[in-house]
Amino acid sequence: MHRYKSLNNLIGWLVFAIATLTYLITLEPTASYWDCGEFIACSYKLLVPHPPGAPTFLLLGRIFSLFSFGDVTKVAVLVNALSALSSSFTVLFLFWTITMLAKKLVLHRAVPNLEPNLEPTFGQTLLILGAGAVGALAFAFSDSFWFNAVEGEVYAMSSLCTAVVVWIMLKWENRAHKADSDKWLILIAYIIGLSIGVHLLNLLALPALGFIYYYRRTANPTLLGGILTLVVSMIIVGSILAGIIPGLPTIAGGFEVFFVNSVGLPFNWGVIIFVLLLLAIIYFGFRYSYRKGSQLVNTGMLVFVFILIGYSSYLIVPIRSGFNPTIDENKPDDVLSFVSYLKREQYGDRPLLYGPQFNAQPVDQLEGAPRYVREGDKYVIAERRLETIYRDEDKMLLPRLYSPQPDHIRYYQKWVDVQKDVKPTMGQNLSFLFRYQMGHMYWRYFLWNFVGRESDVQQAGVVWLASASTSELPVRIGGSKAHNNFLAIPLILGLVGLFFHSQRDGRNAFIVGLLFLFTGLAIVLYLNQPPIEPRERDYTFTGSTYAFAIWIGLGVIGLAELLRSVLKADTVRAGVALALGLLAPGIMAAQGWDDHDRSDRYSSVDSAKNLLNSLAPNAILFTNGDNDTFPLWYAQEVEGVRTDVRVAVLSYLNTDWYIEQMRRRAYKSQPLPISMKPQNYVQGTNDYLPFVENPAVQQVNLKEFVQLVDENSPLLQVQTQSGRSLLSFPTKKFFLPVDTAAVMRSGIIPAERRKQLVPRMEWDMGGGAIEKKNLVILDMLASNNWQRPIYFSSTVVPSDMMNLQPYFQLEGMAYRILPARDPNYDPRGNEGYVAKDLMFENMMKKFAFRNLNDPNVYYDENSLRFPANYREKFARLTEAYLAAGDKVKAKQVMDKAFTVMPDASIPYDYYTPQFVGPLVAVGERKKATDILDTMTNRAQQALAYYSTTNGSLFEMEIQTNLLTLQSVYQAAEQIKDQARAAKAVELLNQYYPRQ
Repeated sequence: MHRYKSLNNLIGWLVFAIATLTYLITLEPTASYWDCGEFIACSYKLLVPHPPGAPTFLLLGRIFSLFSFGDVTKVAVLVNALSALSSSFTVLFLFWTITMLAKKLVLHRAVPNLEPNLEPTFGQTLLILGAGAVGALAFAFSDSFWFNAVEGEVYAMSSLCTAVVVWIMLKWENRAHKADSDKWLILIAYIIGLSIGVHLLNLLALPALGFIYYYRRTANPTLLGGILTLVVSMIIVGSILAGIIPGLPTIAGGFEVFFVNSVGLPFNWGVIIFVLLLLAIIYFGFRYSYRKGSQLVNTGMLVFVFILIGYSSYLIVPIRSGFNPTIDENKPDDVLSFVSYLKREQYGDRPLLYGPQFNAQPVDQLEGAPRYVREGDKYVIAERRLETIYRDEDKMLLPRLYSPQPDHIRYYQKWVDVQKDVKPTMGQNLSFLFRYQMGHMYWRYFLWNFVGRESDVQQAGVVWLASASTSELPVRIGGSKAHNNFLAIPLILGLVGLFFHSQRDGRNAFIVGLLFLFTGLAIVLYLNQPPIEPRERDYTFTGSTYAFAIWIGLGVIGLAELLRSVLKADTVRAGVALALGLLAPGIMAAQGWDDHDRSDRYSSVDSAKNLLNSLAPNAILFTNGDNDTFPLWYAQEVEGVRTDVRVAVLSYLNTDWYIEQMRRRAYKSQPLPISMKPQNYVQGTNDYLPFVENPAVQQVNLKEFVQLVDENSPLLQVQTQSGRSLLSFPTKKFFLPVDTAAVMRSGIIPAERRKQLVPRMEWDMGGGAIEKKNLVILDMLASNNWQRPIYFSSTVVPSDMMNLQPYFQLEGMAYRILPARDPNYDPRGNEGYVAKDLMFENMMKKFAFRNLNDPNVYYDENSLRFPANYREKFARLTEAYLAAGDKVKAKQVMDKAFTVMPDASIPYDYYTPQFVGPLVAVGERKKATDILDTMTNRAQQALAYYSTTNGSLFEMEIQTNLLTLQSVYQAAEQIKDQARAAKAVELLNQYYPRQ
């Protein structure tokens, strides 16, 4: 037995080393897109990220960041390495999990108590360890898991928690007959507590663990016993999800409000009393277990306590929030706001088991739970959350078609034949569940991992054995590094393992199946995804691919069994089965390496630094969320880039906690110039101001309007149907007086624009309401007096710009608001007057474009969006120089654009045809026509493919290619190339015929 144990440990650590080396080689050296920049910044300084936070991850990330030894450029790669190591340890524990299950199969020991020290033969050892290696490596090289392993996100560590608790439970199963076996259950409880501070996905492993316990403790399992086990397991999961995580803080919040408001105690005494009471309950629980001699009660109490110990990592959230850090989302610094933070209340909720369908009409609104804030020495109700009431006949079981948003309804109709004004049937409801939520948003992801992935284009399908060859596909698909074909080998091997496991050891196969279902399809039911997602969500289901990887490993034993009649010798049979099994991880590694290798990708952080370096000193920058903001947070918080700039996230400006934070100093940035009193932007007040026309008011002075809002003036008040008073705005025509002499003295207007300076800015607000974020921007415009530069990121949606575009000045990657009106502004054309010399200085000298010219670096769909933004700005600058008659500078700009972003690494995009006319103007007609031909051919190929491949799913790609052809046509017309213009028109008419 000692020999097998040593080999099991040795091979396990070897597999771990392979995984670790793989992930460290392919690791992204900076902050990736989406939440990574936020998590790395919050790890480095222990800040408060978006709800519900990830304190365990942040604490470990902070420890890893200390190894940068002051070199802030190494912080990102170290936090990314935390994910890499979490992933490779997941692979290690998966290996040991598979070998434990495989040993039972090979030695025919489905019952754990039989011959626990039986030593396998060499052939059996090779088969067992080979199964572990194949399954673990297949998971290591699976698409979704590898993606999570090389970036600073929580999903790798979440997978580790799942792998560890499954492995520990199997260890307990083999030692359950020992007196001290319950220590393994207590360790599981602690890991679960810690995992709450990473991600809640780990809890879904508990039903499978419950059956391991049931089968081990029950001599003769029954169907009724199995049902009770499942029910009890689900109750435990629900108790942790609803009872411990938000439940205990909610009760503490109730104590706090009661003892402060009713008893008159100081703040926080209610929480202290609750904690003392909880400790007393724990004490008496242990005392009872000792007096009764109940091991079950004692173990249960220990499990509860150790979950709480692990869960206590969440204390970092209110503690750090109390120090007003620069990133402090939702401001959860007291128990009441902390509960809201844990419950993710800012994101709203979705109906799960029973609720309204998409065209349900509300019949009433009831006041729900109050939201308290501190005022004086009491808690007062700031607002009551409103609960919308629908008719019973408009509700249905398991509502999947629930969202009333017009875009969502349009996308529902792509999957189900529903009518906008007709209540969907249960059949249509379930059709959407099976076709979209399960089929498209789960099984498609599952097959990506074990069959093949078409490309990195969102909505991309699966590559089957009979799929078209890469030469027959558009370049964006067939030529993509993300086009991976595994020949279905991992899937087939996993199905062999599933069948063999079910035949040989039905109980453990059922347990693995439960793990597979609860970390896969059960999540689908819980998430109730809408028909549009901002990105692919495959990372959510890595627990399910983990479970299937167990069967891939056991498939090696199944292959050996199939070979038994041909190969009699155990060692030879095991060797052949292992060789065949290694084809699965081998082809997955070979196909997946190039599109998972991020080792030389710097685009996200460079885009953030370039945006910041576009701005004048002490600037205010309005951004969107996620990819537009989190890299900026990383650049400022970790690398200290341009901390004089205050980044203001537009969606957060609809909240009072964020506005209050913007009124504080942050590093070199002074508070934002917000004049309104806090009570006028508290949540529930001035959330939106409707447009209620007053014909007597033709225009409104912005400064006077902001003052009237701050005074809650009766002149702006209107009554709603519920009798509630709201502030409104009487006209869409606004103006802002400008002290032109002071503006001229400040020097903010370029010399060539001085004649464009206006004595007052005039614009039409448009829209039917002013949201709180718009009100805050208007307040700053009125209060700032042009003291601080105010910018919109060029990626902000036009609807948030409030029709201020005639006063925009483009200086790089952002638009500055100036009291100078662009005389050539055309709402159908480009936005912003191009400040040529300033923009040239920024883009040609300050900006970094690391490795955007390297065709060996893989840039996925998200990574290609910002380079497209660069191209558009280079084209704008080129056109501005040509308009000024400076062909030399125009050519320099174009040369730079094509040098730092050649087609070989960053394929030509929609903006590229804008260079065609300028290229001809500087004498490079051949290059111009090559661009037109290349883009026409690619668009033709792409449109032909999408028109025959479920084109309704690829509306964005079709529209992009049609717009590209339109841009090609316009460019060809500009250079008088009638043949190329005619070809573009022909294709446009073919794929987008005139009505």
